[in-house]
Amino acid sequence: MTDQALSAHQTVPSKPTSASRTTLSHIMTAHDTNLLGTVHGGVIMKLVDDAAGAVAGRHSGGPAVTASMDEMVFLEPVRVGDLVHVRAQVNWTGRSSMEVGVRVMAERWNESTPATQVGSAYLVFAAVDAAGRPRPVPQVVPETERDKRRYQEAQIRRTHRLARRRAIKELREKRAAEGIGD
Repeated sequence: MTDQALSAHQTVPSKPTSASRTTLSHIMTAHDTNLLGTVHGGVIMKLVDDAAGAVAGRHSGGPAVTASMDEMVFLEPVRVGDLVHVRAQVNWTGRSSMEVGVRVMAERWNESTPATQVGSAYLVFAAVDAAGRPRPVPQVVPETERDKRRYQEAQIRRTHRLARRRAIKELREKRAAEGIGD
């Protein structure tokens, strides 16, 4: 990041977690099903990415692109007729990146039973300017104990992501130095 971008980052006001939190809801139809007759995981993943992208754009005040998705977990199948709620919030921020946590809940469209958690994911977004270059994001301010826990857990995931990338890069460099190609 350039000195100019870094100084701009320092002037971007912080935002509380609640400022960009959102829920996206969608009724699942036969069009969303896979060969097993349940909702296709890719449909859920798109809803997750859509909700997380909205949160990242709201928090950063402009365009943000998906950089990675961590730990997409499917806990229960989603069925035709389920009303799916995708809840997302910014858990952590860096200079130009944000981790967005997403919880996927489902309930029957015609019943008054509580929604159950059917999935979760963590996505990393990078805020970009009109030229596609990274731009500063406001720091997120955790408001509740749950927000503080999510912030701390996001820092752990970031540390693991960076360590994994570094280890893979070192392994590839070692193999290349030994003359072992892909």
